[in-house]
Amino acid sequence: MNRTPCLALFTVLALAPSTITAQETAAYFRQHCVSCHTIGGGRLTGPDLKNVTERQDREWLARFVLNPRGVINSGDPYAQQLYDDARRVMMPTLAGITEDRAIALLDLIEVESALEESQFKGLDISDRPFTDRDVAMGRELLMGNRKLAGGGAACMACHTVRGLGGLSGGRFGPDLTRAYERLGGRTNMGAWLFAPATPTMGPLFQGHPLEQDEILALLAFFENAAKKGGEDDTVALLNFFFLALGGMILLLAVFDAIWKGRFRGVRAALVERRGAGEGAR
Repeated sequence: MNRTPCLALFTVLALAPSTITAQETAAYFRQHCVSCHTIGGGRLTGPDLKNVTERQDREWLARFVLNPRGVINSGDPYAQQLYDDARRVMMPTLAGITEDRAIALLDLIEVESALEESQFKGLDISDRPFTDRDVAMGRELLMGNRKLAGGGAACMACHTVRGLGGLSGGRFGPDLTRAYERLGGRTNMGAWLFAPATPTMGPLFQGHPLEQDEILALLAFFENAAKKGGEDDTVALLNFFFLALGGMILLLAVFDAIWKGRFRGVRAALVERRGAGEGAR
């Protein structure tokens, strides 16, 4: 494959003046990248990006940032290794990514890599053992019984965890019973809670970040839920079924009462009209 056109295009883009500021690029990295990457803080789901431009050339990195799935599916051995090292978690195509923004991100990573300590070294999550109090607080936050300090929505609005009781939460998002295992433990899930990068959660929490103690409490709850594996949620499903059945019966009763009233009203008018007709004869 002839890579000369790609290299020429990249050179033109790299030399072209960019309207994206360093502050905008840092904010973009914080919103879309820190849930999976650090710069100098070690691996999360994705690799530590410190000095990444020394490990791979910028042209390749720009192509990967623009279309991770396409580069991985092309059979590129370096991309395949990244995919395997990330436990085969596919890096998504970043919202709003452009050639200029990809280059700006690489510039940011180079600048931050040269610092003794990058602002993106990662969240400092305590490694102390979780307590029952931590788990209880996490449960309250998840269910919305305790308001999040930043004003964000409670997890239960969109997600469920087996064994919560009642209706077990929402069904809009995935079941979080084993999210702690899926995301790779305390550090990885903590980074994700700090800056969720999904198209739905990212905008919701961009202006309403979780505080450190809230993240720790939620991690305690999710670790505990993963260890238990979740209780059977048959009871919750039965509750939902009987609630729906009860609502349907109540609705039918209301319609029945309305229909009977209409029926009796029409019948009374017909009887009265018939009586009046017979009287006239």
